[in-house]
Amino acid sequence: MTNSSVSLSMDELSRRIAVLKKEMNAVILAHYYTLPEIQQVADVVGDSLALARAAEQIDADVIVFAGVYFMGETAKILNPGKLVLMPDRNAGCPLADSCPPEDFRKFRAEHPGAVAITYINSTAELKALSDITCTSSNAERIVGMIPEETPIIFGPDRNLGGYIARKLNREILLWQGFCYVHDAYSASVIENACAMNPEAELIAHPECREEVLRLASFVGSTQALLDHTVASGATSFIVATEPGILYEMQRRSPGKTFIPAPRDSRPGGSICTQMKQNTLEKLYRCMLDRSPEITVPEPLRSEALKPVRRMLEMSA
Repeated sequence: MTNSSVSLSMDELSRRIAVLKKEMNAVILAHYYTLPEIQQVADVVGDSLALARAAEQIDADVIVFAGVYFMGETAKILNPGKLVLMPDRNAGCPLADSCPPEDFRKFRAEHPGAVAITYINSTAELKALSDITCTSSNAERIVGMIPEETPIIFGPDRNLGGYIARKLNREILLWQGFCYVHDAYSASVIENACAMNPEAELIAHPECREEVLRLASFVGSTQALLDHTVASGATSFIVATEPGILYEMQRRSPGKTFIPAPRDSRPGGSICTQMKQNTLEKLYRCMLDRSPEITVPEPLRSEALKPVRRMLEMSA
């Protein structure tokens, strides 16, 4: 193998990753928000729900997860006997970090009898304090399965929780966290983008603010947005979510135009810098060195597994 100081081309890195994958009996999972070159070498590319399901069903000795830290943790929670690697251990999630477990424990104590539904964008510690996890793909379904008379706590994303509350006409106690990528979009900037591209359909992720969602013709999870662009008769879209998904949208619909929704006067969309910390070089190095490894100690893993299992059962 080459010395770490030697720079390798993208093609050579991809070739070596393919070799290592066979040698290690490894599978590479990648989120839609990662760089295109990461998505190209991955075995499974998806949103949080698809990747959670893939992690549960994987027949491999090693899982290499290109995403942010809570995703690697979820893979380890579901696969305690497998080696789980991440290209960059420091690829965190500010949304997940916005809900300290001790503060959430107190919040739950203030609302006895409430069911705590926690977005999968959360730490293992927070999952362990919850009854059910959810993703943006299945949040509406899961909330809808809770009896009307049962109070619901939803965290940590206030925008997603608020969207579900409005759609189902349910009162939900919201933790006041948010995704900085989606919360950055504003109605005034989006309206200007729509005026400049009148032929384009605005589609948005439910982690966006209500003022943005009200402007959108379609609101859905990352996977739902992707599926919509394939099925829609529209040929141009303004996409209000992390622009990494535009790679797959363009790949599936090469004749259509995709415009990343602007967060301000500059073009380029609202970027998740943590997702972009996953590079092909880091992916190769983590497989070569079998590090950084993601670990979740017992009994935390067993406690965090319960709400994840409930989510998967309720989403079947």
